[in-house]
Amino acid sequence: MKFGPVATSDSLGTILAHSVAAGGKVLHKGHRIGSAERDFLSRAGVAQVVVARLEADDVGEDEAAARIAAALAGPGVEVEDADTGRANLYAAEPGLVVVDRAAIDALNAIDPGLTLATLAEFAPAIAGRMVATVKIIPFALPRAVVERALGLIATAGPLVRIARYTAKRVTVVSTLLPSLKPSTVDKTVKVMAERLEPAGAVLVGDRRVAHDRQAIAAAVLAGVTQDEADVVVVFGASAVVDRQDVVPAGIELAGGEVIHFGMPVDPGNLLLIGRLDGRTVIGAPGCARSPRENGFDWVLGRILADVAVEPCDIVGLGVGGLLMDIVSRPRPRQAPKESEAREQRNIAAVVMAAGRSSRMGGPNKLLARLDGKPLVAHAVDAAIASSVRSVIVVTGHMEAEVRGALSGRDVTFVHNPDFAEGMSTSLKAGIVAVPEEAEAAIILLGDMPRVTAEMIDRLIAGYDPIAGQLIVVPTFEGRRGNPVVWSRRFFTDLAQVTGDAGARNVIGQYPEATVEVELGPGVALDLDTADAIRAVGGTVVE
Repeated sequence: MKFGPVATSDSLGTILAHSVAAGGKVLHKGHRIGSAERDFLSRAGVAQVVVARLEADDVGEDEAAARIAAALAGPGVEVEDADTGRANLYAAEPGLVVVDRAAIDALNAIDPGLTLATLAEFAPAIAGRMVATVKIIPFALPRAVVERALGLIATAGPLVRIARYTAKRVTVVSTLLPSLKPSTVDKTVKVMAERLEPAGAVLVGDRRVAHDRQAIAAAVLAGVTQDEADVVVVFGASAVVDRQDVVPAGIELAGGEVIHFGMPVDPGNLLLIGRLDGRTVIGAPGCARSPRENGFDWVLGRILADVAVEPCDIVGLGVGGLLMDIVSRPRPRQAPKESEAREQRNIAAVVMAAGRSSRMGGPNKLLARLDGKPLVAHAVDAAIASSVRSVIVVTGHMEAEVRGALSGRDVTFVHNPDFAEGMSTSLKAGIVAVPEEAEAAIILLGDMPRVTAEMIDRLIAGYDPIAGQLIVVPTFEGRRGNPVVWSRRFFTDLAQVTGDAGARNVIGQYPEATVEVELGPGVALDLDTADAIRAVGGTVVE
């Protein structure tokens, strides 16, 4: 292929290398110049164009892309018609993307003008979604390059294929200890069912047993024999920390074998793989209780797609195995001893007092009188009397009046001019104002007068970074309420909340870092209407 500028009069049969605007129209890059195009450009005063001129031994970009893509596509992969030198490959069915990494590297090394890009090895493939693309960078490749590429593919076999998910039956075995809430087990099973759904797999057993090897052995064996499960996943109430621990001991007692323990993927280190009667048994790490991606997903996906998972496969996952900064992981280099940490804990209180009280129909509920003082003063006084180091009050609607209701109190006021756009704007304003030395903040609502200093301190006592308890949520009769303690690690998430929904969705994203503390009805009582205020003995101030 020859490339460069030519006189327009000599451009017949060439390909435009750059778009040309002339005579009120545009001839785009890649346009083949025929006699009509040549004459139009000449009449428009374009004396010279930059073109590519193919030679006898050149293969055009679309033909080259189409031939190479068709050759390298394996089972479960469909190839789209090539255009502008690109041929995209799509998954014809759900499964995992399986690639020949060495052959792909060799293909990409043949010529700079030939490229193949794929999804990551063993990435989930969704039917109809792209899994790879062949792109020819110049307008043509020498025929010798195309033939060399086709020869490499013929020798190596398909370079990209889909390992389809096979129908799988899965049993979950959960061990129980007094410290493990039944609701946690329920959520674990629900998350597991959601993980299986894209693969077409189903839960056929939900077995809950004591945390000892005999009970585990019986449950695993029942999963294989009675449930006829292809895969048994064991969630231990206590993490597996050694190959001789309770879960692996239970698998071996059932007649199975432990293939490998430990994985260089974080989160997911404490994963265990075993076999029993030809079925896979997985000792799930604690992070598998969360819906967030972790190393458990990588192993489970391969098993559901009948891709072998041997010890050598697991130990090879280290590069790229650091998936994220795990918010619930302790940071021992920064943390003092636990006893010292509790004494030195610096937590701020943020009281939300900016709302318009729209359900009141006019008056500001925060100024209503209850037990001899303004409603908003109850939340602020509780915070001041607690162990928090500082109290921030976020104002907005009727700022001067709210400030006046809190006159004389040792608080920091922060005004939110965007309060009409929803609670999220006040949340952001409060979080920004938290002192840098504070490691966490407890967010209080100004219309909850029955939250006491003792309740606040109980929530703060539940905050334990060393144990990974970074979000502390109060409950009453099993239902969540307010206020909530938030580690500083979540301030970025809180700043991204929008609208008037509050931070409930953020809590849902981090179940592994959330702890609940059962308190009284005060954590569920917020006074939104005049009738509600009067019902507790309050007086609405017009």
